[in-house]
Amino acid sequence: MGATDTTTSTLEWAMTELLKQPEIMKKAQVELAEIISKGKSIEEADVCRLPYLQCIIKETLRMHPPLPLLIPRRVEQDVELCDYIIPKGSQILVNVWAIGRDLTFWEEPLAFKPERFWSSDKDVRGQEFNLIPFSAGRRICPGLPLALRTVPVILGSLLNSFNWKLEADIEPKDLDMEETFGITLAKAHPLRIIPTSL
Repeated sequence: MGATDTTTSTLEWAMTELLKQPEIMKKAQVELAEIISKGKSIEEADVCRLPYLQCIIKETLRMHPPLPLLIPRRVEQDVELCDYIIPKGSQILVNVWAIGRDLTFWEEPLAFKPERFWSSDKDVRGQEFNLIPFSAGRRICPGLPLALRTVPVILGSLLNSFNWKLEADIEPKDLDMEETFGITLAKAHPLRIIPTSL
């Protein structure tokens, strides 16, 4: 159940960001057309040949992590961190939503810019502590391999199979970006879009 909710939320946010900035969607579709051929199905093995699509997914996970607060951790012994003492037994919540929008780590953190990952080796697998949408360490999300396999294939297939437009002739700049916080980070108002043939 958890993987379906977080996967669909990630895909909805990715499509929302792409529709808000059609030039980014166009770049992704050009990459797909050149490497896969327009209209063809995307296979899991194709994803490694689609670097811009991978950048879009990383940027989506940075700005819209599926779980805004990671699963709580408990400190087993007193820990000193950044001149603070965290007492043994404390419950710790990691706010990855805030980390992804922190000026300390990200230039223009509120802007959706997949290019920030273009020449970067940053990864979402828990090695970069400013990009940990799946957590890190021994308790990293067990759904990470599933997400890294399914999200790019589904998003790439949607972009390579159809052109997309907002319903009711809404302008991209007017697209609703309101978030609703819960266990998962969802759009407050579901994205409603219309596919058209390529």
